[in-house]
Parts: sequence; structure tokens; C-alpha cells
Amino acid sequence: MTYSTAEIWLIIGLMAAGTFAIRFSFLGLIGDREMPPMVLRMLRYTPVAVLPGMVAPLVFWPAATGGQPDLVRIVAAVAAVAFAYRTKKVLWGMGAGVVTFYAGLWITGLL
Repeated sequence: MTYSTAEIWLIIGLMAAGTFAIRFSFLGLIGDREMPPMVLRMLRYTPVAVLPGMVAPLVFWPAATGGQPDLVRIVAAVAAVAFAYRTKKVLWGMGAGVVTFYAGLWITGLL
């Protein structure tokens, strides 16, 4: 399926308007009111849900390997989760995952 340049820009514009409308409905219309404690508690977990949502496709369906998971990425993800869980520091876990990933690529000769 191919799109013209105008159609692509139209799609981008519509997606931007839709994203703005969704965010404005929450932040713009009720942003100055006090939120219930339950909503605040749920919002605290948003970053915890977004980060794995961004990383999981890169681990389990990487484009570099044709969409097939490979051992290096899985080991790096497990190392990152284990290190972050053990130290209770997310940034240290991310660093451990990066180091493990590049060490795995170097060991396997893919780097």
C-alpha cells in the first residue's frame, strides 16, 4: 500500500490533532481540579508501564534480526530487569542492560 506525500502529511496531521485532543481532554479540561487519590495512584505507574511497552518490541521482534528474537537481546533484558530489581534503581538497571547488550554483541561478533 503506497501513499502520496500529501496523504502521508494528512495522516500525520490527523494523528497529531487526535493526540492533542486526547491529552487536552485530560490535562486541559480537568487539569486545574483536584484529582481523586485513586487516579493519582494509578498515574504514578504510567512511566513503569510505558518503558516496557517501548522496549518489549525491540527485544522480542527486533528489525535487525528480521523480527526474530535473539539470545543477546533477551539476556540483556533479563540482566536489566534483574539488576534494577536487585538495586531498586531503574537507571542502574538500564545501564546494566546496555552493557550486557553490547558485551553480548561483541562476544558473538555482531558488533
